[in-house]
Amino acid sequence: MINLRDKGAEFWDRSNRPVRVLTVFVMLAAIAALPYASNSFLQTPIAAFDAVLVYPMGIFILMAMGLNVVVGKSGLLDLGYVAFFAVGAYTMALLGTHTGLNTWEIMPFGIGFAMLAGLILAIPTLRLRGDYLAIVTLGFGEIVRIIAVNTEKIGGALGIAGIPFPPGLGFEYQLLDQKYFYWTVLVLILIVIWIVRRLSARRPGRAWEAIRQDEDAAELMGVSTYKYKIWAFVFGAAIGGGAGVFYASRSMVIAPDNFTLNTSILILACVVFGGMGNIWGVIVGAAILGYLPDRFRFLSDARLLLFGVVLVVFMNLRPEGILPRKKREKKFTSLQTEEGAK
Repeated sequence: MINLRDKGAEFWDRSNRPVRVLTVFVMLAAIAALPYASNSFLQTPIAAFDAVLVYPMGIFILMAMGLNVVVGKSGLLDLGYVAFFAVGAYTMALLGTHTGLNTWEIMPFGIGFAMLAGLILAIPTLRLRGDYLAIVTLGFGEIVRIIAVNTEKIGGALGIAGIPFPPGLGFEYQLLDQKYFYWTVLVLILIVIWIVRRLSARRPGRAWEAIRQDEDAAELMGVSTYKYKIWAFVFGAAIGGGAGVFYASRSMVIAPDNFTLNTSILILACVVFGGMGNIWGVIVGAAILGYLPDRFRFLSDARLLLFGVVLVVFMNLRPEGILPRKKREKKFTSLQTEEGAK
């Protein structure tokens, strides 16, 4: 895994701009063509492959990239990330069924309300650290779900049905043929990648890195740690809210059971499994963990056991994740060297 990545990095460094552009376009074309692989070995036994590409794979990738900003880049353990996903989904469901607004007109509202929820959570809690922060965020996620269960005006335990599809631009979204949903979520993923990479190379990204490495040292060096932690929470919430809007519009029906603690834990597993802090590793991890449960769905409940075994074995073999950041990989390598010397 490491050799392949190193060879890829070496090829990229030696290539000129036209070769790089061509490589990117070839990779994007291959990824965009995945819905046509439904009759290959990738086909899932029960759900249609193009549907699995949208959810869980595509939505998991979006959510994992948002959570990676909070956990991987800033070092803040958030166990209630599903709450922002729920805020975006319920915004879409309520406005979509009670107004004439379409999905893309509702998207800014879903993102805005999720950011507001992130700000409400961040201001009183981000002075906490470690386990205390994790417990508070876990409680916030459960509070949002319980409010949804017990509020009849937003559907209660039964949820909301009849959510409209997004409007097509020269095409029509269909439930039985979801390649247009897949291409749309692919565009959303590319937009988020572009934004995250731009932020990572600028002051917020450097501040998040400093906070993750050593918050006290960062504060002594003049970094406004509290402000940038709020930024991380709000930005991560925005991505989760946008994913929730698209998920609700694609699913047509949502219920509180779609937004449980298990979802937060699974998205966190995607981040850790792929490689915390590395956006490409997180994408690969989310794609794999989104695909595997549906690939082995024919095993019924036993698939969860197999899924857990795969996670345990792999994380023991590669505790730093599939594609870790180079700094994180060097840290693990040095620790293993020290242990071997002892």
